[in-house]
Amino acid sequence: MSSIRVLVVDDEPSFLEALTPGLRREGFEVISASDGEQALALADRERPDLILLDVMLPRISGLDVCRRIRQVSDVPIIMVSARGEEIDTVVGLEVGADDYVTKPYRLRELVARMRAVVRRRDKVAAEMPEVPSGDVLVSGPLILDTGRHQVTVHGRAVHLPLKEFAILELLMESPGRVITRSSLMNNVWGHDHVGDTKTLDVHIRRLRRRIDGDDSARSLITTVRGVGYRLDPEPRV
Repeated sequence: MSSIRVLVVDDEPSFLEALTPGLRREGFEVISASDGEQALALADRERPDLILLDVMLPRISGLDVCRRIRQVSDVPIIMVSARGEEIDTVVGLEVGADDYVTKPYRLRELVARMRAVVRRRDKVAAEMPEVPSGDVLVSGPLILDTGRHQVTVHGRAVHLPLKEFAILELLMESPGRVITRSSLMNNVWGHDHVGDTKTLDVHIRRLRRRIDGDDSARSLITTVRGVGYRLDPEPRV
């Protein structure tokens, strides 16, 4: 089994010096960056399997780094903050983080969470059905090509990360019908997913922003409180 390549982003040399040997002993291949610009460059060039990303970074903040990476990649990201910083976990999830940890932490716990997010990513990718290019779903202004992983809205191309694409595909397979929260979670994250279900709500909000554009008051995705979500080809006010 090949080692997991992790990009560790932190501006504290003492933290990197302490963490790197421990991760290497656990079988990780470690790449490090000390600021946001370097992190973005390494993420693009080295294609890590996982990113451990500090919130407070010079030049470009960790939250902005996460947001920019999410525009082009589904690589698992774990955000890190120092104890006492007023950073809401939801903020990290909003910009696309997969998990969130607070310093100080035990190496064993960190490694377990790192491996867990990589396993979830691999499991979701493995369970996605293989479909030939040209298998297209059309619903109102939405066109989704499952084979090419392409989405257009009113003719406008929209890039969707893996999980948001999977959510939209499930909704488009049954337009006008409510898909329960549990069904979406099980199909997109897997039956063994452990975590807060607000993760689904965060992904739905991001998906809405991408497909609704400036017309957020007339969303194509309707929330059915206490049940789940429904795709409305003709958006309702």
